[in-house]
Amino acid sequence: MGVGAVLLGLGGLSAPAGGAIGGGTGLPGDALAGRALRRIQAPPLGLPPVPVPAENPPTAAKIALGRRLFFDRRLSHNGTMSCAMCHLPERGFTNNELARPVGTEGRSLRRNAPTLLNVAYARYLFHDGRETGLETQAIAPLLDPSEMANPSLGHLVAKVRALPDYPGLFEAAFGGGPSADRIGQALASYQRALLLANSPFDRWHYGGEAQALTPRAREGFRLFTGKAGCAACHRIGDDHALFTDHAFHDTGIGRRNAALRRGARPPVVVELGPGLAVPMAGDLLATLGEPAPADLGRQEVTGNPADRWRFKTPGLRNIALTAPYMHDGSMGTLEEVVRFYSRGGSPGDGLDPRLRPLGLSGEEVAALVAFLESLTGDDVASLIEESRR
Repeated sequence: MGVGAVLLGLGGLSAPAGGAIGGGTGLPGDALAGRALRRIQAPPLGLPPVPVPAENPPTAAKIALGRRLFFDRRLSHNGTMSCAMCHLPERGFTNNELARPVGTEGRSLRRNAPTLLNVAYARYLFHDGRETGLETQAIAPLLDPSEMANPSLGHLVAKVRALPDYPGLFEAAFGGGPSADRIGQALASYQRALLLANSPFDRWHYGGEAQALTPRAREGFRLFTGKAGCAACHRIGDDHALFTDHAFHDTGIGRRNAALRRGARPPVVVELGPGLAVPMAGDLLATLGEPAPADLGRQEVTGNPADRWRFKTPGLRNIALTAPYMHDGSMGTLEEVVRFYSRGGSPGDGLDPRLRPLGLSGEEVAALVAFLESLTGDDVASLIEESRR
């Protein structure tokens, strides 16, 4: 059984109230944080130097503190949610079981949880790119009413200051006590260390190991950079590859799903009282509550109608670990994704002009999937180990 299958089969793990996930690793927490720091300083093969803001240079103390905050459910308003409950280490730092995560008090979120692997290189955060830095991105889920639901930053900071196991940790990492910016900087420091590369593709393409890639995956690379045109948006550089252009594109998914939401649905039988059941058109949410709004993508950030249905180009590294796919988690397998693009996406006004029917054969689809699977890094176990202290 491969690593991907193992990860997909694991149940969800979350931190107990004190923030630590159990399980000894044989390495003390400070040694694991030191290892994470060295990874930032010397990224694995296939990745460029890690961009680090001058105001938040990484240290082992910041990484260790950020890891503690990341797994601490007490940082949510009702003490039930942590960052790690949507970004599970054993599931590629996303959640393979849900197309869209479940937030506080059972609220379903609108979008798929993006993986945090290699998030250090993201120029824009969230599927619509509404944040531009890890230090500020970390605050949004802590305040979002559907996620961790804190009523204000001041409330969150006061809560952290009152927790019994944080005294001295912020002082050791930052020279001062808990504050909103230091919480963001600590969380960013931990996430910046989640680097995973040195994949079979990297060892073949950048390391010169002729046998590191299978013949089928090599054919997939030829299609990826040629007939399929994938590399136009998922770019590959001369000495590293992030597999993204950091831009926003309309593939038709947002438009298609909005149309499906507006379309006819089977009736729902609603029991109004003993012996009184009435069929009602549409789903229960749309009929009895406020209808879920269409996800307009980048337009929600810019206000520009030209950005409607556009979403950020994701990086493809470790994609075999991070199903389901698309901004809404509407595709469950890599084969499904490749076949969607082979059909030319979902047509409509505004569709990215680079999308066109490709007419890929079954063997070509399999080759592209093999290439995508070859992008899985070689040391996900270390990232999981570091998360468990």
